[in-house]
Amino acid sequence: MPFPQFDRSQLRILPLGERIHDLSREAILNQPGGSRVPFEHPAIPILAERIVEAKRNGRAIIFLCGAHVLRAGNAPLLIDLMQRGLLTHIGFNGAGAIHDFELAMIGQTCESVAKYVKEGQFGLWQETSQLNDAVSAGHRDGLGFGEAVGRTIEAERFPFRETSIFAAGYRLRVPVTAHVCIGQDIVHEHPNFDGAAAGATSYTDFLIFTQSVMNLEGGVFLNIGSAVMGPEVYLKALAMARNVAHQRDEKICHFTTAVFDLPSLGDDLSQEAPKNDPRYYFRPFKTILVRTVADGGQSFYVQGDHKVTVPALHDAIMQQLNG
Repeated sequence: MPFPQFDRSQLRILPLGERIHDLSREAILNQPGGSRVPFEHPAIPILAERIVEAKRNGRAIIFLCGAHVLRAGNAPLLIDLMQRGLLTHIGFNGAGAIHDFELAMIGQTCESVAKYVKEGQFGLWQETSQLNDAVSAGHRDGLGFGEAVGRTIEAERFPFRETSIFAAGYRLRVPVTAHVCIGQDIVHEHPNFDGAAAGATSYTDFLIFTQSVMNLEGGVFLNIGSAVMGPEVYLKALAMARNVAHQRDEKICHFTTAVFDLPSLGDDLSQEAPKNDPRYYFRPFKTILVRTVADGGQSFYVQGDHKVTVPALHDAIMQQLNG
């Protein structure tokens, strides 16, 4: 006999208009050419040069990001790079897709977990669940998760779609992928969530991502604010891509990686920390900065808030491009 399951039809789901929103797009968005909080790091101009070089050589420029990258207001800058051919693939976790969807729909996102979890209302908002319908429709049409979300934002003409990365990817035909963990996102609470559709479309996105990694030789991979999803998805995709490249007597080893994040990792990033060091368990360090570039690549670590580091990188790329 199967184990008992929770009956989602019991849930009370309220309209987004009753939610107190922590973020509004007007307060967070960084624009190309806008004012900046000063930030300097020796890796930034190098990464900018490598990205422009990769574009000129037709090589992959890939970012995998946590949701805070969007909450920090960087969508317009990332879309600008996509439009210029300076970002050929960008991926997010499931939360990134949700924030992008809500910002495109109502211009606001984020809720107080502390407030709403006490009331049993956290995540249970009617309009946000429309993302599940978008994914189910995309699954029926053979799309990946990210393309399905972007298609819905565009087709339904969400009011703030001009700053949606998922919609931009759909318009520009630049892959924007979502790599979800079922049970981890608020839309998974809803009765219209289809786990099979979410799993299938997210796996399609993984295969799309892996195909992009096939072009990483001479390219650039940045992991921005993702401690688990980014390094783990990248690691498996790189293993698959190298497996095929090896059979073709080709290599995927001469490329640049960087991690943008908040923890202090110390001065020596050339070798992974020992297992008795807590830094060993910070996956971006050992996976992206050490192991996957050990046979010909180069890595960099940029420590700082994404609200200042990503704009600094964007502006350095523009200087490199125009200089």
